[in-house]
Amino acid sequence: MNARWFLALAGLIAAGGLAWGLARWRAQPPQVRFVRVTRQDVHSSVATNGKVEPIEWAVARAERPGPVEKILIHLGQQVAKGQPLVELDSTEARANLLAAQARIAQAQADLSIIDHGGRATDLAEIQNGLAKARFDLDQARQNYETEQRLAAKNAATAQEVNAAKARLEEANLQIQSLERKRAALASTADRAATEARLNEAQAAARVAEAQIHQSIIPAPVAGVVYQFDLKPGAYLNAGDAVASIGRMDQVRVNVYVDEPDLGRVKKGMPVLITWDALPGHQWEGDVDRTPTEVQALGTRQVGEVVCVIRNPDRDLLPGTNVNVEIRAQTVENALSVPKEAIRTEHGQSGVYLLVGDHVEWKKVSLGLANTTRTQIDGLKEGDAVALYTDRDLHDGMVVKPVFLE
Repeated sequence: MNARWFLALAGLIAAGGLAWGLARWRAQPPQVRFVRVTRQDVHSSVATNGKVEPIEWAVARAERPGPVEKILIHLGQQVAKGQPLVELDSTEARANLLAAQARIAQAQADLSIIDHGGRATDLAEIQNGLAKARFDLDQARQNYETEQRLAAKNAATAQEVNAAKARLEEANLQIQSLERKRAALASTADRAATEARLNEAQAAARVAEAQIHQSIIPAPVAGVVYQFDLKPGAYLNAGDAVASIGRMDQVRVNVYVDEPDLGRVKKGMPVLITWDALPGHQWEGDVDRTPTEVQALGTRQVGEVVCVIRNPDRDLLPGTNVNVEIRAQTVENALSVPKEAIRTEHGQSGVYLLVGDHVEWKKVSLGLANTTRTQIDGLKEGDAVALYTDRDLHDGMVVKPVFLE
């Protein structure tokens, strides 16, 4: 019995101690987080998303078909207007050019021969033949005249005279034949045919030169290569896109603003851009154009607001999806608190102000607000106000303040 009594007594003492500790804990003032009222610029903003595009851009395209032989640039590279980007295989075009140039040289040589009366060897042979024929003609003429005088004196027969005449006529015919052959070397028909061959060869050379020139695809504008994914050996058809190039010191951001917020957005409002791929970086600009219609974007009804953003380091790339903050209104050096410090009680906005070891309800007037902070009137800089807590606060309640850094 003594042991059971002792155990019961110990249990009663433990339960009493627990109850006393719980009562003491409940009597302690609750811990409440507080922040100080500070002065800072408060921006009323429209937060949304957008997509980056270049303001000035152009697409380099292939002018002729062919496989890619050389890649001369890389994605993100700054290029000058006319700078070579890609070179196509031009082996066939160069071979065609050499063949055309050979035909041109041959045709020009043939024309030179025609202009000088024919080929030198043929002309020399004809000239030698003419000289001999003229000598033979003189001899035949003299013999014929001699035979005629002798016949007049009955010293020569008619047959001998006729034979001398025939030799004279034969010599004349030989000269006429050689002169016709010499004229044929530089005939009009030969010149026309040779000129036709020359024109054909020159046209083929121009085509080959154009193909060689078109093998090098240049940058149509100066800027940054922001779209490019070709590899050596890839086959291009005429008109295929090679690379997209744009000026990147300024970019355009197409911003998708939800319909209820469109009335707050005006041309010229400042814009702040962030990109998840480069945390800590910010880009600034202005609203350039407001939308003329509302359209569906997934489950949203949005207007497309065009903003011009300064990009001096050219690190904000076209095609990227970015976060956008359009600052609709700004109050500089305003007294403000976090939005979670504002409470509404009995239809009034106010805060719980720390006074000594307890809180007091303080009615305040609210001004400009954004997603994190609210401008207030009715407090002083440095005042401590309670943040939201699960514990119900009331005027005069003693608390244990915990200040956030």
